[in-house]
Amino acid sequence: MASPRILILGPPGAGKGTQSSNIAEEYDVEHVTTGDALRSNKEMDISDMDTEYDTPGEYMDAGDLVPDEVVNAIVDEALSQADGFVLDGYPRNLEQAEELEGMTDLDVVLSLDVDREVLVDRLTGRRVDPETGENYHVEFNMPEDEEVRERLEQRDDDNEESVQNRLDVFEENTAPVIDHYADHDGFVAIDGEQTPDDVWADIQAAIDEGV
Repeated sequence: MASPRILILGPPGAGKGTQSSNIAEEYDVEHVTTGDALRSNKEMDISDMDTEYDTPGEYMDAGDLVPDEVVNAIVDEALSQADGFVLDGYPRNLEQAEELEGMTDLDVVLSLDVDREVLVDRLTGRRVDPETGENYHVEFNMPEDEEVRERLEQRDDDNEESVQNRLDVFEENTAPVIDHYADHDGFVAIDGEQTPDDVWADIQAAIDEGV
């Protein structure tokens, strides 16, 4: 099988990161995220773009939002170096989706469908171990070690207000991207409310059929 080119879409809390890691390992492809791509290309020369800063790292160091044109260039660079990939976290809007069409041809587009109420429960119940970075959940995935349980923390952006805001932003900006890809030959909607193993089984079936 040729190395597949996969796009995974879905709202915060849908499980994109977990399933992208599964895809990368199973199909031996790069897991490309905008965050990783930005960190890997912090010193990329963007002086020809007539932007405020000359490198992506300067935006990041200043805490400023990296402009779309810079993100587009970095994703293009990351995909051009990958022999097969799963793209996670991009495109976030229709403009980026149109840019992506000029960068590569996608074999499979996966959309993880999860009800908003379920997403809120998942995200507000998420806890992180500050020492290991491992994620847990207060309802269905707590560590057995009492010492680990006691040090778990809630991320600042996992409180109810922040979660609702993130989901509003997704619905406004990124949900139209899913509609944009609905007619793609490799588009498959996946029930993201299943167990992670069942979601993974559906994803494997979709990829194997799509490539």
